[in-house]
Amino acid sequence: MSLSYEYMPLVDAHMHVPRLSTLRPAWLDWANRFGAPGWREVFDRDGDPMPDRLDAMLDSQGVNRALLFCEYSPRATGIQAIEDLIPIRDYNVTRFRLVANVNPHLHYPIGAEVERQLDLGAVAVKLHPVHGAFSPADVEVRPVFHVCAERAVPVIVHSGISTFPGSRSRYGDPALLLDVIEDFPQVNVVIAHGGRGWWYDTAAFLALTRHNVWLDLAGLPPHKLAQYYARFDLVRLAEKWIFGTDWPGAPGIRRNADSLRDIGLPAEVLRGVYAGNAAKVFPGLDI
Repeated sequence: MSLSYEYMPLVDAHMHVPRLSTLRPAWLDWANRFGAPGWREVFDRDGDPMPDRLDAMLDSQGVNRALLFCEYSPRATGIQAIEDLIPIRDYNVTRFRLVANVNPHLHYPIGAEVERQLDLGAVAVKLHPVHGAFSPADVEVRPVFHVCAERAVPVIVHSGISTFPGSRSRYGDPALLLDVIEDFPQVNVVIAHGGRGWWYDTAAFLALTRHNVWLDLAGLPPHKLAQYYARFDLVRLAEKWIFGTDWPGAPGIRRNADSLRDIGLPAEVLRGVYAGNAAKVFPGLDI
């Protein structure tokens, strides 16, 4: 029987909806090149997101919950301040959640900044070592994991390469996370982009061997997942997948979700990828 995700909740656990005026030109080039048709329509003339249009777009795509990322990476993409996302969250507190972001080159003490953003309502913390040019294993980053352990919130870490000028892709190796994964077993670690580039095997092996490691699918074409993870049992690995699109850098949220139906996952596993796994990892999704 053909599966329809209309009967399954859907969480997009990886979205970027910044004020466009705060970004470097390379970000806009990326969105225009890879973005969903009409992505710019959710922004006003000044490039500020319009909560009502974003909410309507997600409703039309069948998205029940959406995690909105901020980012403090001035050397690569610019500043996407968490405060700019609060009006979107407040427009529909059922659909939207905030994700914090810290950069050890900008935030000191870094643990205090994590606490500040969590107090604004963030349900997770994102680290972007590649755009921030730092190692996630650096001692100055460890307070992030201490705070998240105390607050029982997950840490999302960018993995894989990036083509944005100013990036340092060597910091995208998921193996750099080994110590914090093992030292903080109570903290769920989401490897964003699933090891994109040449680290798919590393990311997959960590997800399969560590209970607190998950992979988000942001930026990965669903029809290529079997190729990317050819050395692994795809159904077993999918039990650790979390759906996300990297919007606007995707051809369409619904298009990606529908494409996942074509790779042969059992219905219960697909349900986990769409929403169930995110509900296990991110607090308060209520889905």
